[in-house]
Amino acid sequence: MIIDKLHKRVQDKGMVCVGLDSSLDYIPREMKEKYQDTDQIIFQFNKRIIDATGDITAIYKPQIAFYEAYGIKGLIAYSRTLAYLRSEGHLSIGDIKRGDISSTAKMYGKGHFEGDFETDFITINPYMGFDSITPYLPYVESGKKGLFVLLRTSNPGARDIEYLESEGKKVYYHVGDRLAQMAEDFMGECGYSSIAAVVGGTHVDEAVEIRERYRRLYFLIPGYGAQGARGEDVRMYLKDNNGGVVNSSRGIITAYKKHEDGYENFDRYTREAVLGMREDIGFEG
Repeated sequence: MIIDKLHKRVQDKGMVCVGLDSSLDYIPREMKEKYQDTDQIIFQFNKRIIDATGDITAIYKPQIAFYEAYGIKGLIAYSRTLAYLRSEGHLSIGDIKRGDISSTAKMYGKGHFEGDFETDFITINPYMGFDSITPYLPYVESGKKGLFVLLRTSNPGARDIEYLESEGKKVYYHVGDRLAQMAEDFMGECGYSSIAAVVGGTHVDEAVEIRERYRRLYFLIPGYGAQGARGEDVRMYLKDNNGGVVNSSRGIITAYKKHEDGYENFDRYTREAVLGMREDIGFEG
């Protein structure tokens, strides 16, 4: 099962998920002058990050909006990045957050688990109902693909809907309870399911309860660093330094900007950002 591969990567390399939110604004001027074409610029930027951190990163997460924004060339860079990750033996999450009726979801599955945009996991939004998830299940059943389903997100607006109460419990618990039932059919040897959950690390009040309530759900934990979550916060969502991956995007891919010699030592500062994050969260590798 794909979740077993991820669990092993976290055990060996730490819990860091590098978010490849590769805006042109984040890319060094020297790189933009060297490559000129948008697809080349973005891909080469991503490649430098991957090459600098591959042995200390569990998984990579390109956010598709940062590629769609640049049109066809941006999507070429997205596809090339995923292909490069596969060729180097790395795992990837296509952060697409799709959520639509079953016939449309079926095509999203084909689009992102096959072909030019193939990835190991995708993020999906369940808030149109669970029939928007079922078309992806044949891919999960194969053992080769997995889902990270939005449960409770890291943005302030999560309270607008996810925190509403119905029948004595918050909406996100209704989602999580149904998700946990569905996940039981896709358990890996590691004790977690290839149907996993996105749980924002910026809200710590419910952390212990969520981790205890969903013991067999693996977590993708956004919110570390730029969004305000600290190492001690996100650590509460893990179990024995596993059970989840913690995403950081800007804190890693723009780490070079904090230094006068940033471009000259781009690889070093990128790598140091991942190492510092692992240590802050508590990885002992």
